[in-house]
Amino acid sequence: MNGNTFGRIFRLTTYGESHGPGLGGVVDGCPAGLDISEADLQKALDERRPGREGRGGEASTARSEEDRVRLLSGVFEGKTTGAPIAFHVENRDARSADYNALAAVPRPGHADLGFLMKHGRRDYRGGGRSSGRETLCRVAGGAIAEKFLERQGVRIFACVAEFAGIVARLADLPGAFARPWFCPDKETAALWTEAAAKARDEGDSLGGKVRVEIHGLPAGLGEPVFDKLDARLAYAFMGVGAVKAVEIGSGCAAAGMKGSEHNDLILPACPDECCGTLPGNIAYRFASNNAGGILGGMSSGAPVCVTATLKPLASIGKTQRSMDALGEIQDLRIGGRHDISVIPRVTPVLKAMAALCAADFTLLQRTAPI
Repeated sequence: MNGNTFGRIFRLTTYGESHGPGLGGVVDGCPAGLDISEADLQKALDERRPGREGRGGEASTARSEEDRVRLLSGVFEGKTTGAPIAFHVENRDARSADYNALAAVPRPGHADLGFLMKHGRRDYRGGGRSSGRETLCRVAGGAIAEKFLERQGVRIFACVAEFAGIVARLADLPGAFARPWFCPDKETAALWTEAAAKARDEGDSLGGKVRVEIHGLPAGLGEPVFDKLDARLAYAFMGVGAVKAVEIGSGCAAAGMKGSEHNDLILPACPDECCGTLPGNIAYRFASNNAGGILGGMSSGAPVCVTATLKPLASIGKTQRSMDALGEIQDLRIGGRHDISVIPRVTPVLKAMAALCAADFTLLQRTAPI
């Protein structure tokens, strides 16, 4: 099976399954001399870990994993050496027997049928490589990318923008990670908690939206044809399970706008805002950011804004129907321990994918011919 590596220069390769011995990854292309520790990776993994109080645990699986990470290579005396950085996380609370009844029946909405048709067999224990647990590898890799980006003055923010059809105000994006549900305002999280409790009682699941912004990315990153920055970000986000749509800037709302409304006027910089400097040392800013910080596939200097829409999870408590390997229709009730929604646990994952993408494009720009 191919497709386990993301990036061209700053590259992350992941391995492992939900119910195997463990999961991990290798980051290649990270420059030497970067301060990195297991604590840096652990902090990011703890944000993704299920069931954390005050982090939307009401929507999380009952599976209790510590997700303790070990750095295996590429770091010496607290700094990266330039060699591949390998890390590993053990699975300690897997209950594979919960999935025995599903061995002959592909679950609706899952990757089961795809794996069966592609390989003629599948790992039915929690979905194998398609399990949401694989995303811990991306979060660990993203933590390394963020440490690199910090040196470049680049910061990444993320929040839950919508859950169960209830939209939050983007009042304080930088403070979202300190609030329940990674919520960007102070009021909406309580409504989300109520919606999650209701869905759990009904044996159902819920979807939502996550907003990610990259601040401080210099203008000019990205290639204007087949390797656009927005195309790569969409590719990165769509590679996360449950993501069904990606919007850049105003996104789908652009369909109802006029060009005169959507165009971001270029203005002289002011003391509070500067997006870049034109040849001749003329600083500029934008009157708005409908383009989401990307023009012609290249960063404009304005914040890069990406919104991902995530479907309700396919593993639900309600009885469903599916066809087994003999062509018979079966009543199917999915056991095991499952999230009510990928919201909010996917928020650190998408933040990590944005970091991996931004780090890769930053290093690609350094290798571009003068």
